[in-house]
Amino acid sequence: MRIALTCNIRPAGYSEKYIEWDDPSTVETIIQGLKTLGHEAEVVDCMQRDAIEEKLTSIKPDFVFNIAEGLTGENRESVVPQLLEKLNIPYTGSGPETLMNCLNKSRTKTKLQKHGIPTATWCEIDKPLAKLPEKMAFPVIVKPLYEGSSKGIHNDNLVDNNENLLKKTGELLEKFQQPMIVETFLNGREFTVAMLGNGDSLKVLPIVELNFDSLPAEANRLYSFEAKWIWDRTEKPLEIFTCPAKLSEELKDEIEATARNAFRILNCRDWCRIDLRQDASGKVNVIEINPLPGIIPDPHANSCFPKAARAKGLNYIDIINCVLTSAIERSQ
Repeated sequence: MRIALTCNIRPAGYSEKYIEWDDPSTVETIIQGLKTLGHEAEVVDCMQRDAIEEKLTSIKPDFVFNIAEGLTGENRESVVPQLLEKLNIPYTGSGPETLMNCLNKSRTKTKLQKHGIPTATWCEIDKPLAKLPEKMAFPVIVKPLYEGSSKGIHNDNLVDNNENLLKKTGELLEKFQQPMIVETFLNGREFTVAMLGNGDSLKVLPIVELNFDSLPAEANRLYSFEAKWIWDRTEKPLEIFTCPAKLSEELKDEIEATARNAFRILNCRDWCRIDLRQDASGKVNVIEINPLPGIIPDPHANSCFPKAARAKGLNYIDIINCVLTSAIERSQ
């Protein structure tokens, strides 16, 4: 089968702006994995939107393995799937509507709440916030509405008074030029769940727990930009993940059921990673849904999806094969 890998390749010397894009080593490893599985494979770098269709038309792929994060805007992740549907080319992963809904944190939480899936109380703002709504209480965390990979979520985004709330919301609105969500901070245990497949064949991989005690003493208990990209380095990785997480059967069942329900409600396909956190009562809440999960190949890097797969006995090529096989079966 002729397969095109649609992606955004991180440029050399990149800044936070490009943090969601994939490192060239990830792209090359996926290509080699597809070739090992017996496919012809070619990269389509989606850096220039106008050139994507021309490249795909030239390659004439039978199938597309899509990991493209897009360029700018709240609908950026849906651009490539929309084009693939226009060209009638089947592809891996979730469709345009799911990608738009999951990237927008407020839309995600609205859908979850509508279907009774727990998620932290929040409000969406488009101007600096001087006082919390009555339904909320400090501490809260301020997040850009449609960014991923902890982009814009720094250690000091956790605020516990109105003065800092006004300051932080003003700073982030100015920097990112997009709305923010202000969300009640859940101070319980945090987990991430990698999932492969669809429908009755949907597999939940071993659950990953985040160990915030591994962070510097001054750090807040959150997986911030600093924690993900500055303090945690491949040459000196933090011991931040436990996989499989040490859980009671009751808690394990609750996490898995919540993740499965969220996957279904948001119409995710083929694969996904869902972040969850316990509130003060121990109830599991969905924090975020990632239908384009990162898969850094280096086992020394703290990349949750490959880590969960390895705990299940799956190697990197197995991940690629499972995603592709699920998408092909779904498309037939």
